[in-house]
Amino acid sequence: MERKLTLNNNIEEVPLLALFIDSVAEEAGIDFATAMSLNLALEEAVVNVMQYAYPQGTHGTVDICAQTDGGKLKLIISDTGTPFDPTKKEDVDVTQDIEDRQVGGLGIHLIREIMDSINYEYTNGKNILTLCKNIK
Repeated sequence: MERKLTLNNNIEEVPLLALFIDSVAEEAGIDFATAMSLNLALEEAVVNVMQYAYPQGTHGTVDICAQTDGGKLKLIISDTGTPFDPTKKEDVDVTQDIEDRQVGGLGIHLIREIMDSINYEYTNGKNILTLCKNIK
């Protein structure tokens, strides 16, 4: 199975992600709780692209491709914005008090907790973030 979705870098389009993941989950036989977690991880990644990849006021798109293969779901997020490798971001120390933590990084932490693997590459002028989840 392969499904694709393209969004403009506009936060108002984020609700389309839930519909996308719902249809992917239904087709792949993914349970409701896992689908909700996948939606959360995908939303965190896509919103980060929308907010930071393109200079303010610049139009850009975010492409999402969902693929299932051998009991694994791949969510491939690509954009032509500013290169950024979230896999290089240090882990957030969630044991610290909120007042003592640095701002940012919790979204990436959440994605790492939900997904089984994360891979980033910058190829041909594109950021490509691949999130994988074992589903069977």
